[in-house]
Amino acid sequence: MAKKRVAIIGAGPSGLAQLRAFQSAQQKGQEIPEVVCFEKQDNWGGLWNYTWRTGVDQYGEPVHGSMYRYLWSNGPKEGLEFADYTFDEHFGREIASYPPRAVLFDYIEGRVKKANVRSWIRFSTVIRSVTYDAVSEQFTVTAEDLPNQRQYEEGFDYVIVASGHFSTPNVPEYPGFNNFNGRILHAHDFRDAVEFKDKDILILGTSYSAEDIGSQCWKYGAKSITVAHRTAPMGYHWPDNWQEVPKLERVDENTAYFIDGTQKQVDAIILCTGYVHSFPFMEQSLRLKTNNRLYPVNLYNGVVWQHNPNLFYLGMQDQWYTFNMFDAQAWYARDVILQRVALPTQAAMQADIDAWRSAEDALPDDYAAIEFQGRYTMELMAKTDYPAIDLEGCNQAFYAWKKHKKENIMTFRDNGYKSALTGKVAPAHHTPWEDAMDDSLESYLGDA
Repeated sequence: MAKKRVAIIGAGPSGLAQLRAFQSAQQKGQEIPEVVCFEKQDNWGGLWNYTWRTGVDQYGEPVHGSMYRYLWSNGPKEGLEFADYTFDEHFGREIASYPPRAVLFDYIEGRVKKANVRSWIRFSTVIRSVTYDAVSEQFTVTAEDLPNQRQYEEGFDYVIVASGHFSTPNVPEYPGFNNFNGRILHAHDFRDAVEFKDKDILILGTSYSAEDIGSQCWKYGAKSITVAHRTAPMGYHWPDNWQEVPKLERVDENTAYFIDGTQKQVDAIILCTGYVHSFPFMEQSLRLKTNNRLYPVNLYNGVVWQHNPNLFYLGMQDQWYTFNMFDAQAWYARDVILQRVALPTQAAMQADIDAWRSAEDALPDDYAAIEFQGRYTMELMAKTDYPAIDLEGCNQAFYAWKKHKKENIMTFRDNGYKSALTGKVAPAHHTPWEDAMDDSLESYLGDA
């Protein structure tokens, strides 16, 4: 009988988790299917693979990355640690709790280098379409080898979509944008806070990107930061040159006008207005359509496409948990494919999805949301041989992080938390975040 084939779309944290899951089973003597991972970029890491490019890449494809220079983790590393590969193992010691991008990329890469799965990935290859034939029970994946401009089709028994949902920006328009003399950009295209030194910046939105991009601009010398909100302000204790205002009404050549009658002269407008789940390469009947929430529609256990259980989506949730949740999902998808886990009837799947979504709808606050996603991740981990991790310990790190942000939004990254895996408390970083202008791996580790 021909060997089963699995297509993984994307080699970011979710796709790499899936490769590691299959490699782990193989390492333990399990026969695994043929695994082919397709990655549009020329290296792995997904959003953590930084590029200066915006708009389109060298092949005319939309740039996937939303990563910017000087990004430091905005949540504690203790909440995202791999259970099978700790920070302590990778770096040979505990490191501070809020690593910059280059350090997290190094950590992600270290695990998959150790697993030796790079040969399973076809880089610079974009997926053009995925269709399904119910008679043959086969997916047809149409891919394009970008450097050679070669398009081809291959058949697969299973497809795992791991392309993420923070790459297609949600871009609103306000009256006057066409006449504004400054720069207007979405967070997706933000690359360097130094560009906005001595500028008056208007940020639209109250998401993590609004908070963090504003903080970056403040740190690297913006003259002022104004953040407009549609519903409620973020409410942190901001620096003196930072203000929160109600919704933007319109702009003219150089002035922003807000619904409370106030106005502000600004040099640039940064839209921190979120992202949309977008999978244009998926056949309509296979395409996930959801807003950004903790429990999306149509995904049993947050992973299995309930209308075709040979299709899986990883990392599609709104996220408190990240890397270790992707691991839990990847191990689970693997075990469904290996028939270690049996799936229930459609009706039972629907009832389970409905129960989780009702529980999400009843969550009173962020703390409850963290606990909800921690419980989801821990229950999923328990269904496979993924190494045990006490996510209650991770929850505690998240709770402390929330409190530290309320205390001082510009110093929360100077705190350290205990690893749920090693029991060690992270040391303080050698330089307070506010003064740490060099975000390189060498500087962070103290080797520069």
